[in-house]
Amino acid sequence: MRRKYFSLRAIGLHFALIFWVVMCALAAWWQVGRAIQGNSLSFLYAIEWPLIGVLGIVGWYSMLNMEKVSEYKEKARREYEEKMRAEAQAEREQAAATDGEDPSLAAYNDHLAQLSHTPKKRLWGH
Repeated sequence: MRRKYFSLRAIGLHFALIFWVVMCALAAWWQVGRAIQGNSLSFLYAIEWPLIGVLGIVGWYSMLNMEKVSEYKEKARREYEEKMRAEAQAEREQAAATDGEDPSLAAYNDHLAQLSHTPKKRLWGH
């Protein structure tokens, strides 16, 4: 729990949230002033800025409580992907044997199969 709220990433998120909420409050206050001066469109913006601030709070909360994928789930996902790739490859080979698949389509499918085996970039926070 302590690591969750006091890690370097979490502290950065806290500061970003404070900046976000303060800027949204200032923008809302500015729009209220403009609405009082007679700009009728500013009434809408005066409502919109606090909602954007709330969205920032929801994003902060979700980023703090984002769960990392367990090794078991990651392994299960990899096994499922390999199984599906093997099934697709078998179906392609069977279709090519019976239908006489177009060579350019076969080359494209082989290229896609090769791309699916390359390692993917790790996402931030995972």
